[in-house]
Formats: sequence, structure tokens, C-alpha cells
Amino acid sequence: MTDNKEHHQHPIGDSLGQEADALIHPETPVEVPAPEQMSLLGRLRQPRTLLSIAVPLVIIIVAVGLNWQQMKDVPGEIGQANLWFILLAFVIYYAGFPMRGWRWTRLLKGAGYNIKVKDGTEILFLSWLVNCIVPAKLGDLYRAYLLKLNSPVSATRTLGTVFMERILDLIVIAALGLLAGYWRWRGSLETLPRTVQLIFAMGVVVIVLLIMALVAMRNFGHRLMAVLPVPARVVDFYEKFEEGVFGSVGAKGLPVLGAVTVLIWLTEALRLYFVVRALGFADIDLGLSGAMFVALIGSLLTAVPLTPGGLGLVELGMGGVLKGVFGASTTSAAAVIVVDRAISVFSIVVLGSIAYVISSKPRGGGMVVEEIQPPRPPAG
Repeated sequence: MTDNKEHHQHPIGDSLGQEADALIHPETPVEVPAPEQMSLLGRLRQPRTLLSIAVPLVIIIVAVGLNWQQMKDVPGEIGQANLWFILLAFVIYYAGFPMRGWRWTRLLKGAGYNIKVKDGTEILFLSWLVNCIVPAKLGDLYRAYLLKLNSPVSATRTLGTVFMERILDLIVIAALGLLAGYWRWRGSLETLPRTVQLIFAMGVVVIVLLIMALVAMRNFGHRLMAVLPVPARVVDFYEKFEEGVFGSVGAKGLPVLGAVTVLIWLTEALRLYFVVRALGFADIDLGLSGAMFVALIGSLLTAVPLTPGGLGLVELGMGGVLKGVFGASTTSAAAVIVVDRAISVFSIVVLGSIAYVISSKPRGGGMVVEEIQPPRPPAG
């Protein structure tokens, strides 16, 4: 058992470059940042972050202005929503975080590190805060570094578990989206809207490409590292990363991890379902299968690392599907999106900021980690 009680200081902001260097060079010390770098406000003042937030916001504002006659009724529609259904959507959504935390700790255990679900969930939630305010999915990198900051683990191997978690998510999102779409239009597959046909095709392509990437990595990764003229530290980085990717998931554990991943993404669908129920629009008849289809499209768009939390992309994508596929009016679609994103993004920013202030993890408070011998994947 190891218990790292040494305290560090760590910013969400300017030291992200140091984090990336530390992942490749674990022996490289991280400089102690200035106090102003410790605040979320300091990160939000950086030009890159401001630009990544400002551009999609301008696009959204322009879209609202062009559709002002329909948009002006949105606040009134939201004001009449059933608060109990909104609360239920909120609770169901946040019930997914302990499941996400359990899944990650299970992946970490496969990679050789046994940590408490509470600690894993706390670190994961803080990484979601970073993903909501910083572009390029840097919250995933931050999660690996945060575990390294609080315990004597390999950040590179940890990053491999995060990568495998994302692979599981994308495969399940695409598969559930296809299943929900098939169930929704099962009686009229020959007359599927062109937009739905395109989404189906994209889902199939995503699943095939991800599986091919894993197979190629497993069978050819080591061979490629052996022939490429790369420094020894890069080879070492790749080997530890691959240990995290393939060591985290065994054949016996995959069904359980797959089932939990399905439950996690069902919470996303149920969140949207109850948001629609709360608003009670007569022109939106999603049902559970339709809610799953739309919610998973939104989740897939958040994987595009251009803006924090998919800001702008998710709103346009969900709005286009609600209007073009399900026949919702502009007012109804906008109201649903505003309430749904308030739960899935704005609440993360608010509650995540509180957690960041309260938690000892961003300051290297330490945690108990039991290191076990992980099964090393065979060389390709």
C-alpha cells in the first residue's frame, strides 16, 4: 500500500503543457505555478480559451437573432416546464457519474492500480469541469495527470485507460444510436429520412474504424515502434500507453464494462427524455427511442474537440435533428436544447467549480493506491 501525502500545487491553466511533457518524461519535475494560475478564472482569461468560447457563442447569438420571432417565446416556454421532471432528469444524469467512476477504477485495476471508487469519481468529475471550459478534450489529459499528482502511478499507463474508456464510449454511443434509430423507424426503413441514413452510415463507420484501430494497435504497434527512428523515451511512452489500453480490459471483464457503459449512456437518453416531458411540447414526439437517438448524437458531437463541451456543435446538431427529423418547431427545439444543456454543461461548471475549490486533489492532497501486477499484453 502506498499513501502519497506530499502536497503540490497545480493549475488548470498554463501548466497543461507541463502535464503533457510530464506524461512523456515522468522524471521531469513540474514547476510550482504562481497563485493566480490556480484559479479557474485565470484559465478563462487565456486568449485560446476565450476564443474557443466566443466563436460558437457568436454563432449561436447570430442564429438566435435570425430566428428572433420564434426564439422570443423560449423563456416563457421554459418557465412553464414541470420542475419535477427537470429535477428527475438532473438526478438521473448525475447518477451516471458514480457508474463512470466505478468503470474507470475497474479499468485502472486491470492496468495495475487499485483505487477507491470515491477517489476515481472525484478525479473524473473534476476532469469533466476542465472539458467544459477548455477545448481539445484536455480534461482527459488532466485526469491522467491528476491521478499522477496524487499517487505514485504511471501517468502514461493511466492515459491508456482513459483512451480505452473513450473507445468503449464511442462504440456504445454509435451502437445504441443505431439501435434506437432502427427501433424508431423499424416500420418504415425504406423511407428513412436522408439525414437519418447519413447518421446510420456514420455510426457504422465509427464502429468499424475504432475496432480496426484497436486491432492494428494490438498487432502492429510494437512492430511499428521497432522500425521507426524514434527516441527510446517515445518507445517507452508507447509501451506504457499500450499496457494501459489493453491491460485495462480483459476478455472476462469486457461484458461487465460493456453493460455498465450501456447504463451510463442510458442516463444521457433519459435526461433528454424527461426534459422533453417537462416541457410538454405537442410537436415533439420523441419517445424513449427518439430521445436516445437525439441524445447520443449530441454526445457524439461532444467528442469533436473544437470547443469546450461541444459548445455550438451540439446545439446546432441537436437542433437540426429535432427540426429536420422529428418535425419540432424552432421554439420547441431551442427550449429543449437550452434546458438539456443547462443540466449537462452549465451544472457541471457550477458544481465542478465548487468541487474544485473543496477537493484536495488539484493540490496534490494524496490518496491511497494499491499497486498490483497488471497482465502485460503480448507484443505484436
